[in-house]
Amino acid sequence: MTDEVDAPRSTPLVDEAMKKAAVAWVSVGDGPALALWCVPLEGSLFVVSGPGEQSAPGLAEAAEARVTLRGDHGGRIVTWPARVTRLTPGTEAWETSAPLVGAKRLNAPGPTADLVARWAADGCALTRLAPAGPPDAGADLPAGSLAEVPRETPVVRATRKPFRLHKVRRR
Repeated sequence: MTDEVDAPRSTPLVDEAMKKAAVAWVSVGDGPALALWCVPLEGSLFVVSGPGEQSAPGLAEAAEARVTLRGDHGGRIVTWPARVTRLTPGTEAWETSAPLVGAKRLNAPGPTADLVARWAADGCALTRLAPAGPPDAGADLPAGSLAEVPRETPVVRATRKPFRLHKVRRR
C-alpha cells in the first residue's frame, strides 16, 4: 500500500495526454524545456537518459520537474508539475519497468534484455515522472507566445553562396 505522499496526483486531462505521449517537453528548475522521448506506463512517464541515449541534464538528480504535453496539432495541451524518481538497477521497480520501457525503444540495437543490461552497466538513468499537483490547462495557460530565442550552439556556420556552372545573363 502506498502512502499519501507517494500516490500520484493526476487529473483525467493529464492521464489522457500521457496515454498518447511519445515526446514530452521537460524542464528542471529554471532550465529550458527539452524535448524527450518518453513511455507512458503505470500512470507516469518514463524517460531514459545517459550514455548512448538522449541527454537530459539534471533530470536524474532532480526531485521535481515541469512536463508539457502537446497534441496532434502541435499545440500545448497541458503542463503539470512532476515528481522525479530515478529507478535503480537491481530493484523491483527497475526489474518491472525497464524491460517495458526498453520494448518501446525505437531502433534499439539488439534484444530488449541486452538493451536493459546496457542501461544498467553504462549508468543510464531511468526516471519516472509522476504527476505531483494540479496542471496548468485551459484558462490557466498563458495567452501570449512562449517562443524563446534559439540557444547558442557551436555548430552554426555561415552559409556559402550557391555554386554556378554558367554565367547568368540579364536582359
